[in-house]
Amino acid sequence: MRDALRQKIIAVCDNKILVKGETVGVSFYAFFANKNDDPALLMEAATWWIQTHRLDHFEKALKIKQLVTAGF
Repeated sequence: MRDALRQKIIAVCDNKILVKGETVGVSFYAFFANKNDDPALLMEAATWWIQTHRLDHFEKALKIKQLVTAGF
């Protein structure tokens, strides 16, 4: 995963956890605007989320942050 995506995921998860608490869920769409302005980056996130880790549509932001921070 490219570093820019990794940093964005961590920042979004941190913000959601801060605002809504440690039990807040996210999907990989949470890291993108409603406009599909970077399809390659969206596919990279989707591949990491769906194919690599076989995650559910919504997962706890804390879990996602831990996976990304650990380099998975």
